Amino acid sequence: MSKHPGSGRLITGLAWAVLLLGLWLWGRDATDVSLSGPTTGDAAAVGRPFGVDLPAPHRPVKAAKPQRLDVAALRIQAPVVARGLDGGGAVDPPPYDQAGVVGWYGAGTEPGERGTALFVGHVDTQTRPAVFYHLSESKPGDTVKVMRDDGSVAEFTVDDVRVYERKHFDAARAYGPHDPSRAELRLITCGGTFDKASRTYTANVVVSAYLSGIEQPAAKQG
Repeated sequence: MSKHPGSGRLITGLAWAVLLLGLWLWGRDATDVSLSGPTTGDAAAVGRPFGVDLPAPHRPVKAAKPQRLDVAALRIQAPVVARGLDGGGAVDPPPYDQAGVVGWYGAGTEPGERGTALFVGHVDTQTRPAVFYHLSESKPGDTVKVMRDDGSVAEFTVDDVRVYERKHFDAARAYGPHDPSRAELRLITCGGTFDKASRTYTANVVVSAYLSGIEQPAAKQG
């Protein structure tokens, strides 16, 4: 993944247009999309080491809105803001002056409840790395913690990391749940190489994770 924050490039909203297809499919009950088999063609696994012992899924929990997202392995500690759709119908990421903020599709699934919660973030800006600069380094077994507005912390475990070429983007495989009975999330940013002609990236990095634990807030002392 080419990352040179001083190159003066500007990523346009086109980099996020593929997200619209995923939302369209969610509204039509795209379920049970297995990504356990070998990947060929334009979808390439970034990291899926053999022998990784992943924890058992935790049952989905009551919905609560995300406030913060932490991924220690990737040095990500960022506030989360709800985002909607832009004028073209794609998920609207945080503006570039908030490049350290993660966007969550607020009209969709809340992290921890059954379904797939969607988080997006920039990989870089014209001058510096952004919040998901290291996302392509994610590996199965990494822990993603989401602090929620009910005081709980939902802990997710990464089980799949992919780079999808935007020319042949398969929204069902990227956004469809691995297991429709689980609470899952996706972390998404730009990937591949930067195309100067279109002023955008050629691919998207999609990190998939599932709920593996929940930390409830401590009881208040009377």
